[in-house]
Order: sequence, then C-alpha cells, then structure tokens
Amino acid sequence: MGPDPDPHVDPELLPLLEGFPDIPLNSETLPPFRAAVAEMSALPDPASHPDVTVEEISVARPGGGGEVRCLLFRPSATPKGALLHIHGGGYVMGLPEMDAPRNVALAGVADCLILSVDYRLAPEHPHPAAQEDCHAAALWLAEQAGALGYPPGRLGVIGESAGGGLAAALALLARDRGEPAFACQMLIYPMLATPEAELPATKADERIGKHIWSPAANAFGWHALLGGSPGDGTMPPALAPDLSGLPPAFIAVGELDLFVHDDLAYASKLLAAGVSTEAHLYPGAFHGFDRMTDAAVSRRFTADLESFVRRHLG
Repeated sequence: MGPDPDPHVDPELLPLLEGFPDIPLNSETLPPFRAAVAEMSALPDPASHPDVTVEEISVARPGGGGEVRCLLFRPSATPKGALLHIHGGGYVMGLPEMDAPRNVALAGVADCLILSVDYRLAPEHPHPAAQEDCHAAALWLAEQAGALGYPPGRLGVIGESAGGGLAAALALLARDRGEPAFACQMLIYPMLATPEAELPATKADERIGKHIWSPAANAFGWHALLGGSPGDGTMPPALAPDLSGLPPAFIAVGELDLFVHDDLAYASKLLAAGVSTEAHLYPGAFHGFDRMTDAAVSRRFTADLESFVRRHLG
C-alpha cells in the first residue's frame, strides 16, 4: 500500500491492506501462496456455532473420474433451501475452509444447507475441470434434496471472485444441460472476463485494481485456466453469447475492484436478456473487502446478501 494510504479507500478497510503481502502472483510464487492460504484456513471451533454442523463429504465425478471433496454446512433448523458454494482464488488456489466462517454464518441465519466444493485448480487442471467438479457437486446436491431435508427446486449457487466466475459459468452450463435447476445465482465480485475482453473503461480507470488482485495476477489466473484459448460458450461467462433463461442474479462489487466495470456490464447484459438482476456497488471498497467483516461497508454487503438468500430460498 505504501506510506500514504489510497485516498479512495474506505478508511475502515485500510487495516486489511496492511496485512496483505505485496508479492506478485506467478508460477514461482503460486506454491507458497497456496501454502499460506491453506495455513490461514481452518474450520471454526464447533463450540462457536452449535446451530450449524460441518461435515466433509465426497461426491463422485461422472464416468468414474474420481471424487470431489466438499464441506457440507447443515443448520439445526429444517433447511429452507440449499446453496452450492464455490470458493475464490483466481482459479489457481484456495479451498473450502477459507470461507467456512461466512458459510457457517449464512447457513445459520438463512436456514439453508451449503455445500462448498474443493474443485480442481489450474494450471494443473485447466478448464473445464473446475466447472465439471462444480457441476457434479451441484447435481449431487439437487438429487439429495429429499435426504437432506430441503424443498426440491430451492437450490442456488454462490461464489466469490474466481468462484463467482465459476458460479456464473455453472449457471450457464446447467441451463444448457438442463440440470440442475438453479433458483438463483449470487456472484460476489466475480471474475468474469479475460484481460483481452475487458471493457475499455476498465483500462482507463486508474483507481481500480490497485489492491489485493492486480491486472498481472488476473492475467496469470486466466492464462492458467484457459492457456490462452478464447474459452467456450460458458467460460469466460462475460463472453457467453446468450444469457437468457438464467436464474435471478445477485452481483456485488466494490468501486475500486479490478472487476467493477466487467461485473456491472454483466449485470446490464443479464437485464437485457430478461434475467432478474440485483446489483450492488460499494463505495471505497476493493477486491475482497468483505474480509474486514466489522467495517460498515462489509456489514451492508452481508445484509444485502442475506436478504437476497432469504427472498429466493426462504
């Protein structure tokens, strides 16, 4: 961040920047980044959330392709719906444990089951490996509605950053394959467009992409996932030719996020395609701002997200 704080950043979020390492993400630094994320990610003490249990399960990939590790967050109350959760990490790092505190809280507040997917990571497993893992987990969650005790049809998908990109891509894939039927999609500062596809305004806006997730890291993540290929009709989602027939969408992004213009453009494309869309733009917020949970802007985001979940799955 440097000696002088960015004047555009919400002052309550500055401590988050002070604790974030200023290290470029590339093939050499990826292993230590992964190790650091794993070291910092731990499940909350069960005693701190007696109303929500956390269980590790495995979901089979189709065609004998092995299994996908997942975490299942189950509220003590009868679940009103279910969410497939997809973690972030630029498509190259991360694991379900990193978002366990939010999933515990959301499962308890909204009385919904949450299945968080430990999908395969790029560059070792390029597209569509992660998307297929998420689709397998979504199918399992839909098929188990009766056994898990939530009403069939009340299934949503949620993801942050790269997880938001995968959530958007999964909504497209599920529509094209005819299953599962998602009731809603929640895209939290989603990673939707390759650098080549960014809007001109993205490149002209000098305020964005300075913190947490940079243009260089973004280019590395996309190249790891797609290897320089243009993708397909679902990934990257921003280039999908047809957005009609998708479930209602919630999109949240900070005004200083590298993805802000792409995310707002995607919200506009969804609206133009007839998809009910709720978009939130948070002033003074950068990528991952909600990790500073006590900041007022993060509390507003959490309230907006919980309200959307209750309305669509409650």
